[in-house]
Amino acid sequence: LSTDFDGTLYADFENPPVPLCLQSLIRGLQSRGAKWVINTGRALPDLLLALEQAELGVEPDYLVVVEREIYRRHGDKYVEARAWNESCRREHTQLFERITPDLSRIQQWIRARFDARVYADAYSPVCLQSRSNEDTDAIVEFLEEYCRSVTNLTVVRNDVYARFSHVNYNKGSALGEIARQLRIGPDGVLAAGDHWNDLPMLSQEFARWLVAPDNAIEAVKKRVRQQQGYVSGQPHGYGVARGVEFFLEFNHYPLSDLG
Repeated sequence: LSTDFDGTLYADFENPPVPLCLQSLIRGLQSRGAKWVINTGRALPDLLLALEQAELGVEPDYLVVVEREIYRRHGDKYVEARAWNESCRREHTQLFERITPDLSRIQQWIRARFDARVYADAYSPVCLQSRSNEDTDAIVEFLEEYCRSVTNLTVVRNDVYARFSHVNYNKGSALGEIARQLRIGPDGVLAAGDHWNDLPMLSQEFARWLVAPDNAIEAVKKRVRQQQGYVSGQPHGYGVARGVEFFLEFNHYPLSDLG
């Protein structure tokens, strides 16, 4: 079970931010051997703080952070999938070194046309926080055009945020690596998400069973429907819970077995 965090699993204006019905479903599935992955764009420290504040009654078995790095729960800690993460960091470093001469030009183009925050962090030499989705649409179009000139470079977007990334590392490929380690094929994987950066994992290449809550953007709902997935009429974690229940019943799995 792979769930995006913000907007899909977690709604900070709800109390509790993750519905108890969804927590109960996940707990029941874990008791039967299922593994739960939180698959997010957040960095690891930020996600761990949010999980602590959410006071969950259930713990994820895996974390995918910044849409690419994998961590596995070991006791009360999360340890990194070293081989995957080291390869991920090495390939990103090599890719970003290639585009270093162009970074100033890219940043200047954005700042000259938009009131947007453009900065670098530990994960990308170009990160964006825009004022509106319309501005982000235009900036991402410019960045995607640039990416077409650089092998393996892509843009990852979530709402008014965006950053450069390596095309081979995303929520989908990270989920595929976890499934590979667990020796689980796509038929044994359910994925739920709500925004642009979730699209790579909302693919039957990685997950046979796909869920979008009611608050998902239209591009996500369309992609999920095209693959015979479930689009809920309820938002956030309630929508995920309904999707999990739907596919369990579709596969003749009695919900009563989950407690």
